[in-house]
Order: sequence, then C-alpha cells, then structure tokens
Amino acid sequence: MPSGNLGAVQAPLTVTPAQLPNVLLHVAVVRPVFLWGAPGIGKSSLVQSFAESLGLHCVTLLGTQLAPEDLIGVPQIVGDRSRFAPPETIARDEPYCLFLDELNASSPEVQKAFYSLILDRRIGTYELPVGSVVIGAGNRATDNALARPMASALVNRMIHIHLRASATDWLKWAADHGIHQWVVDYLVQRPDHLWSPPPKTEEPFSTPRGWHMLSDAIWSYGESIDDETLSILAFGTLTAAHASAFRAYVKTVRHAYDLDAVLKGDASWPRGPGDRDLLYFLSETFRARLIKGLPTSKDNASPVGRQLAFRAKALLIELAEISLECAQLVIATDDDGAPVLPSWFLVEISRDLPRLATARI
Repeated sequence: MPSGNLGAVQAPLTVTPAQLPNVLLHVAVVRPVFLWGAPGIGKSSLVQSFAESLGLHCVTLLGTQLAPEDLIGVPQIVGDRSRFAPPETIARDEPYCLFLDELNASSPEVQKAFYSLILDRRIGTYELPVGSVVIGAGNRATDNALARPMASALVNRMIHIHLRASATDWLKWAADHGIHQWVVDYLVQRPDHLWSPPPKTEEPFSTPRGWHMLSDAIWSYGESIDDETLSILAFGTLTAAHASAFRAYVKTVRHAYDLDAVLKGDASWPRGPGDRDLLYFLSETFRARLIKGLPTSKDNASPVGRQLAFRAKALLIELAEISLECAQLVIATDDDGAPVLPSWFLVEISRDLPRLATARI
C-alpha cells in the first residue's frame, strides 16, 4: 500500500455504545471525529441521537452517493465574478451536526472535497456556524465492507474512535424501543450472538441491525407466526447458526420446554427427528450454564455447584445416547483448543464417560 494512504486504522482501544455519547460530548465539540465500526452496530443512529441530545439538527451525507460538485456546489455569477454556492443542505445559518457517513467508502475526489469541511469547517466561502460539529463514520476493510484507503492527510485531520458492539448496551436500549420479547430474551441468554464477523461470501450475518429487523418482521406477523415463516425471517437476517438456535429457542418458549425443566428432571432431552435444532440449542445452553455454574475448584465447590456437577454427568450420559455430537458440543474446547469447563470436571468425565471423553472435540 502506498505510504500516502492508510487502510482501516487499528483499534487498540474501543468504546461501547453507552460510552460513546460522553466521548463525543467532549471530543466532537472541539475537533472532527471519525467513528470506526463494523456494519450494523448502530453508528448512524448513535450519531443522530447524540445530535438530538445537543439540540442540533443532524445533516447526513452519504459518501458513496456523492460527487464532488454535490459538496462544492455549482458556480454562480455574482457581479463580475463567479463563486461556488454550496448546496442548501450544507449551507445553513444555525449550528448543526454534519454527519459524513460512509466517508471512507467515497471516491478519492469526494474525500478531497471533504478536506476543507473537516479541517477548516468551511467549503468555498461558506463557513459552518459556530457550535456545529463534524462527525465522520465508516466500516473497516477487515469487515468485507466497501472501504477505500483514506489519505494520511485526511486521517490526520480527525480524532479516531472505534466502536464495538455491546450486548449489555443494546439490551438496555431494546427494552425501551419495542424490540420483540423473543429477541430480547434470547439475547439475554446468548449475548454472544448479537454480532458476528461479516462473512467473505454474500450471506446474512448477525448484527444489532439484523436483530432489530427480525424483531420488526415478527411484530408484523404477530405471535401466531408459523415455524416455517419464522425460519425464513431468521435465516434472512442472521447467520445460519444463530438463526437455527433462535428458531429452537422460540420452540422452547411455545412449548414451555427449557433447560431448567431438563435439569430438574421435569422434562427429558428431546428425541424426535424434527427436534434436532431444539436439542442443539438446549445443548449449547447447557454448555453455557456449566461454564457459568461449575466451580473452578472441586474442593471449594458449594453444595449447589456439586449438585450441578452430579446432575450434569447424568444428563451428559443421556444426551450422548441421543446424539454423541451434541454431548461433545457441551464439553468441547474453545476455538484455540483450550478447555472451557473446569479441569476437575473434565477428569471425572474422562473417568465416568470414557466414550464421550475419547471423542471430545
């Protein structure tokens, strides 16, 4: 890559959506800010909310839909001279928030046209009113999104903030914005499914925006929505794995079939051929429960922790009889090959369930 251009700026430190307003309040009012983040995590809506909190109108310009003349304007003859008149959208009398969305996806010519707005807060003879703020935003090239390298001169004109998705923040927001209860309750159990890295192929992937769209579609159909339609919607907005798990979760809600009932012995693992996705979902939930509930050390285990371990071994035996794959999922290592369950529990599994331990992935 030429030395004059920079790709996606690296992010040693990031902020959550809940932290962002305070950062912008102190930074954006004195210097232009560029907000980096993956697609669908709420950059645009957060900037608009920030502008509203300051009582400023938010003017959004999409870099991918602009030509240089859309910013510079067209020449007009004034007296015996010509001057460029910027568009009415930009040339306002009152202070406002200028949001340059998809800035790093715009052409190099458009990026150059932004220079004076970002650095000098002016374009042609028009100067942004005192009290205006300038915020840019864009996706990262690593997210397989449209992103062009920004010239180092443009990068150096802004303070760069990196936004990450936060399930805690999003769930707080969802509670006040009419997100469907199925979506909220599912993500309470599986906050790691709120966002997934964009794939290299053209297929849906999970983002806060995607979950919001799924919620809107479910509300449109109503809770009488059939399983097939729910599946179409889920697989159209989320990753395949998350869509399958969400579909299974809704089955548990509709049939009052949850992990607590299995742990208590009030229900058994589902065995029907049509319940494969349900069994997989319960297995993942069981794994998450063990990660959270099993003590690190057996010697310091509470009675509750010991009871969970005892019950877990019995349930793993039953689960392995139905599906060895699902049982393996419960005790599987992480992506780096490191165990996620306590070593003492895995030792007991190796002793009491040798067939499962041998096959453990």
